[in-house]
Amino acid sequence: MRSTPPNRPVRTGLRRAGTAAAAAAALVFAGFGTAVQADAATVSSKVTWTATPCATPKHKGELACDSYRVTGGLTAFQKQQAARTGVTPQAADAATPSGYGPTNLQSAYGLTSAAASNGSGETIAIVDAYNDPNAESDLATYRSYYGLPACTTANGCFKKVGQTGSTTSLPSSDAGWSEEISLDLDMASAVCPKCNILLVEATSATMANLGKAVNEAVALGAKYVSNSYGGSESSSDTSYDSSYFNHPGVAITVSAGDSGYGAEYPAASRYVTSVGGTALKTSSTTRGWTETVWKTSSTEGTGSGCSSYDTKPSWQTDTGCAKRTISDVSAVADPATGVSVYDSYGVTAGWYTFGGTSASAPIIAAVYALAGTPSSSSYPASFPYTKAGTSALNDVTSGNNGSCTTAYLCTAQSGYDGPTGWGTPEGVSAFTG
Repeated sequence: MRSTPPNRPVRTGLRRAGTAAAAAAALVFAGFGTAVQADAATVSSKVTWTATPCATPKHKGELACDSYRVTGGLTAFQKQQAARTGVTPQAADAATPSGYGPTNLQSAYGLTSAAASNGSGETIAIVDAYNDPNAESDLATYRSYYGLPACTTANGCFKKVGQTGSTTSLPSSDAGWSEEISLDLDMASAVCPKCNILLVEATSATMANLGKAVNEAVALGAKYVSNSYGGSESSSDTSYDSSYFNHPGVAITVSAGDSGYGAEYPAASRYVTSVGGTALKTSSTTRGWTETVWKTSSTEGTGSGCSSYDTKPSWQTDTGCAKRTISDVSAVADPATGVSVYDSYGVTAGWYTFGGTSASAPIIAAVYALAGTPSSSSYPASFPYTKAGTSALNDVTSGNNGSCTTAYLCTAQSGYDGPTGWGTPEGVSAFTG
């Protein structure tokens, strides 16, 4: 049995949100839209956040989700809007988003055209633990606000099942995992608005139950499966690989973790695309965006590392790690440059800003979906490696997520590195094969 993952570190100066005001939403997103000034006092520019409750497992042997919820301060999105409008952001309730939305994410990763044209008929599966009773209605609010097509059970776009495939026998509800589920569903929607979404809820957050949920997602036809959880490695991981993650022709993405340098599982599985995290900000470059490794402290930031157990896949050729190296690619994860999410179960219903590699994993799963169905015998984790060093990926070359003996495993550099892999998407060509 896997041991319980390490508890998330306590971060001084961070405040736990008590009300929806903690979202610090201030500006309406409509494309890069119009700023709307709230009625409360101006907020501090320092962004604060707290770990989502599911980031601390409730029971021995359970894995942790990889997400944080912003509790105060001005996010990168709000500062961007202030620079454009000259309106100083104000403290507000959760009535309007304060993080990046679909237009921002599609722009940052060169996906605007693909998101408008691709994805019809493709199904992205989101695997999480426990039940979110408001998943469909919260998703509807998110998609309606941003002008995305409706994705409901009635129109066949959305389906929620338990780990056995039942639509009626669902796990017990959990507020913390419901926040995680909202984040995952919204990110899949933001990047691939035309995709169908399958939510598979595991009975609990053990590897066995989450693994069965992955298998059920594949059995139900999903070719893209996002997993936003992880825990410490164990000698059982290679057996978990063969039991749950060896699915040729299916793109399985897994968060690299939020505790800084150090390998986690299932991100270490040789069969998955391990997804690291970046800080994403606008810039005056041709791309219009810039990214660095997400790191808040030595114990908080994107995961990376060298597996102690998993064999190195044939397509991974870095020489500083004899076994599987984490990560393969990356996307936005820094809560200070976080994404907007709508959630209502266990919190005041409204808009919140989230970060963590729980955001980057479903983003990358959706990029795979935009790229099209993988060939039946392929391992999609290998696809970005065929485009390594090309314009199909934005190379992230600055920042680190801690200290390590072999520098590239924890420090960004030109080309491959542990925290960000080969970089972030620039279109879909690095995710097809």
